[in-house]
Amino acid sequence: MQILWILIAACMVTMALGPWLRRRRAGIQLAEPGAPDAADPAEYGFARQEELDVRLPGPDQDLLDVLDVVQATQEWRAAAQLLAGTPKEGELRWQRVQAFAGAASLELAQRPGVGGAWLRKWRSEAPKDAGAAQVHAEFLVQQAWRSSSAGKDDFRIILEEARAVCAEAALLAPGDPVPYLTELAVARGLAYPHPEFEQLWAKVLDRAPHHMGAHLAALHYWCEKWHGSRALADEFATSAAARAPHGSLLAALPLFAVYEHMPDIVLVTDFHRTQVVSRALEGALHAVHSARADDPVLAHVRHLLAFFLVRAERWSEALDQFVHLDGFVGALPWTLSEDPAAEYAIYRALAVAGYEANGGNPATLPR
Repeated sequence: MQILWILIAACMVTMALGPWLRRRRAGIQLAEPGAPDAADPAEYGFARQEELDVRLPGPDQDLLDVLDVVQATQEWRAAAQLLAGTPKEGELRWQRVQAFAGAASLELAQRPGVGGAWLRKWRSEAPKDAGAAQVHAEFLVQQAWRSSSAGKDDFRIILEEARAVCAEAALLAPGDPVPYLTELAVARGLAYPHPEFEQLWAKVLDRAPHHMGAHLAALHYWCEKWHGSRALADEFATSAAARAPHGSLLAALPLFAVYEHMPDIVLVTDFHRTQVVSRALEGALHAVHSARADDPVLAHVRHLLAFFLVRAERWSEALDQFVHLDGFVGALPWTLSEDPAAEYAIYRALAVAGYEANGGNPATLPR
């Protein structure tokens, strides 16, 4: 109960959340620690905050097992074998490349000059391995964003190297979209002109026209804070959603566009109930309900849905997302926080509190 009290109190004083949390209509009120009416997420079988995995958006046990082996032994062969057995079509290979690169980047940050040695060995001992080149390119991209600021000389130098490795990776695996997906982030950082970006995007579409990860990366480029505008980003997202085949999570892309242009402090009380947000939410919910249960991007969409549904005070629907997600927090919007697990736990606690304030309890929650 003490943990829940801290989480809700922290959320109450956050300016961005204040306007809608203070609304009396939902009937949520703070309870004293240990009070019998205090909502407790543990009663719903949720993982404790310290048990939440910040590396992945959802479960991928094969990847987690290989990461454990690679990081414990500093040997790369298990990673190479996993990527070699992961089809180049679809989303899973891209997510695994990102995860391996992220693990190496984090190791290096924790142990400068030593961490991530397995990736350096992989590249030197297997220079023609397409998987190694893809992970290396993504590693450089993550290093640029992690260790420097956009526009600085070292940032550009690292991204120029990443672009060269992307080209090498593309030659090693013709037809594989991953090198071009990585270059989308390079294009954003190096400020490719629109025509050059469009040429790169055409290469992506030739190889993976309905790739959600690719569309998310391209959406960043078209956003107002980078090289586009709100209108261009909205047009890109809505067009992709309209072309999406049945069962594709691309129908959720407009919700990501809304998130990318959401003000830091929401001053409009009903912002999360406006027509624009509501329409994007309904599209994302439809996409989630239509998608395959094993779609690798499903967790990404659920995480953002949980965020918006809590803010819209749609407690039951929000809690449904947390039930499907719990245990993993490696996705937007939590990863933008200094403590993703804590941010996720705050919203989860609010979903529980709102659900119970409106008559729900663990026994009435559909599973």
